[in-house]
Amino acid sequence: MPASPADSAIYGKLFGDAEVGQLFTDSAEVRAMMLVEGALAKVQGELGLIPEISARAIHRASMELQLDPSGLGTSVASNAVPVPEFVAMFRAAMQAPEHAAWLHWGATSQDIMDTGQALRLRQALAILDTRLSRTAKALATLAETHAATPMVARTYGQAAVVTSFGAVVASWGAPLLRHRARLRAVREDVQIVSLSGAAGTLSAMGDRGPKVRAALAEALGLRDPQASWHSERDGIAALAGWLAGVAGSLGKMGEDLLTLTLSGLNEVRLGAGGGSSTMPQKSNPVLPSVLSALARQTAALNGAIQSALPHRQQRDAAAWLTEWMSLPQLVILSGRALAIAEELAQTLTPDESAMRAQIEATGGMIFAEALSFALAAAMPRPDAQAASKMLVGRAKDTGRSLGDIAREAHPGLDLSAVFDPSQQLGTAPAEARAFAKAARSEA
Repeated sequence: MPASPADSAIYGKLFGDAEVGQLFTDSAEVRAMMLVEGALAKVQGELGLIPEISARAIHRASMELQLDPSGLGTSVASNAVPVPEFVAMFRAAMQAPEHAAWLHWGATSQDIMDTGQALRLRQALAILDTRLSRTAKALATLAETHAATPMVARTYGQAAVVTSFGAVVASWGAPLLRHRARLRAVREDVQIVSLSGAAGTLSAMGDRGPKVRAALAEALGLRDPQASWHSERDGIAALAGWLAGVAGSLGKMGEDLLTLTLSGLNEVRLGAGGGSSTMPQKSNPVLPSVLSALARQTAALNGAIQSALPHRQQRDAAAWLTEWMSLPQLVILSGRALAIAEELAQTLTPDESAMRAQIEATGGMIFAEALSFALAAAMPRPDAQAASKMLVGRAKDTGRSLGDIAREAHPGLDLSAVFDPSQQLGTAPAEARAFAKAARSEA
């Protein structure tokens, strides 16, 4: 397997994301840096920092030239950054040394790379936001349709009480709405220009430095942070946390589906499953398994980026390099998780008969809590709890249903609602419908 499974010819379709991944190729990085250099020269020319004729030549070249990323490799091995050789290649490709000399005026490598990354992150986050919206809306349809479909609620792997499948679906979708709300702040954090010069002072541009930075931000459609952020990486850390949070929430969906598709439960159908090399009867829940794996991997990548948050002094190559090795994979894997979740949300179907069978398989034990509260209407609560516990024990000992034993013990009480799944859903239907309404109200 290649170091990055997303780039593998074998595993790429399982873990990769072509739409998001194309933003994190060598070619995409070089193209973004060219756009930044071109925009920088243009605004510097307009502000009189460099000759306007040279600025126009550089800007035009940034739109027209193509540079081969493979030409940067040898230099990066010794310089640790691609920008010095990138600038040299750009100047040579212009074939106009009198204009090319003004390229990269007053900027530093991190300015160009961080700003280029911001342009690519803007596109990536737009894709992820669209997928979040589509996934939430698909889950909303499922939640509303099955708002009152009874099923077993499980805690610690054990049957607990009755809930609805719609409420379970809502528990998958509601976090996605919150992640969309958080995304607004994340975008504000990372869709920003970087222009600070060698050590954060912009001294090479004199008193026009802040004006250049503001104009560059406007030209690229990014926010002007009005200061250097070379060693202030809280925005990148916030992005990493958000990405891992999205994948983690989707991992919960995957974990639930792994339970609901267990042999003997089969409460949800996923369509075509994965095959086994030796067991032809199996239809493995591949996509939920991938969701669970992606949640774990993105958490690890997030940890790497959080560990790189302390950047020493005014710039720190060591911590910055950690971002390079982690952030692209984190964005791509989070995108893949959203693509899988959207597919599952649009195609999975609950098996209502299997859900009823699982309720019945508890022998009425799933209604023990409801029975306790029903008995409390006729006796003190502690006595009701003791009576309910005794009836549960008798049902276990005899193998009879709790409902039959309870009715025999308390013939004067109407217990029909207690043992009716549709009457024991509590707030589940309302919560499912509330989520569906909230998801549909979002743009």
